[in-house]
Amino acid sequence: MAADDNDAQGILDQDAISTVWHSVLELWESFLERLPFLVSGAIALAVTWGVARLVGRAVGRFLVHRRMRRSLRDLIVQLLVAAIWVVGLTVAMVIVFPNMTPTKVLAGLGLSSIAIGFAFKDIVENFLAGILILWRFPFEFGDFIACGDITGKVEQITVRNTMVRQTDGQLVVLPNAQLFKQPVIVMTSLPRRRVTIVCGVAYGEDVGDARGVIADAVRACETVDRQQVVEIFAQEFASSSINFEVSWWCGPTPLEVRQSRDEVVEAVKRALDGAGIEIPFPYRTLTFKEPLAVQRPDAAGEPD
Repeated sequence: MAADDNDAQGILDQDAISTVWHSVLELWESFLERLPFLVSGAIALAVTWGVARLVGRAVGRFLVHRRMRRSLRDLIVQLLVAAIWVVGLTVAMVIVFPNMTPTKVLAGLGLSSIAIGFAFKDIVENFLAGILILWRFPFEFGDFIACGDITGKVEQITVRNTMVRQTDGQLVVLPNAQLFKQPVIVMTSLPRRRVTIVCGVAYGEDVGDARGVIADAVRACETVDRQQVVEIFAQEFASSSINFEVSWWCGPTPLEVRQSRDEVVEAVKRALDGAGIEIPFPYRTLTFKEPLAVQRPDAAGEPD
């Protein structure tokens, strides 16, 4: 009885192995039958890649000669390349799956795009925001922008994100949706930028004289735009000084602003010192309710 059971188990094992082997052979034969279609589809994708690169470069050079701004030029090139890839993928799918017609492929792409839109909402949102940023050009390549805590130079704008190089050298990748939703300060939108500092003089100094000395010092600086008005206004009665608000125009980049501020502060300090006008330290006056007795040490009590 045990021998019969072993024989039956052996037969079942052989049948299972035979079934698996036949399945593998059928898969292999099916793969060999599909192999020409797969190779043709891969060739179609390779041709699509080459055509997209060639067309992108050719159109980019053509638009450069047309003197089109860079952001709009890049938008056109990226959309054109995307369209070429859509056509190439459609052709590759029709080649790999002969029973599938272009109509069915496009219908499938339409349905899948809805599902992808829900599944990848943030990516689609960034894509649409990138198109609007490139189209409306609120800022260009090379502009210095500030968005939240990020301040730096725009190095690249794509349909998904924007590369910003901070002044300390770090590269920040900002999603376009963040730039589209939040306020963005474009510091280089104009060739000049106004800078303001506060300078204080002592209460005993003449306000008019101090204003004139500061104005002459600021106007003499090389980094100050002399075509713009230098504005100096008495701002407030501070705890130890009369404060002036000093404003002038200089280059718009962060480096130019720092260089100009450094030169102006040095020039104002030198001019006020030369004119004998005091820049006061903070003063503090202590008042006591009861008079304090001042006792001097006795001469006799002093050590010999």
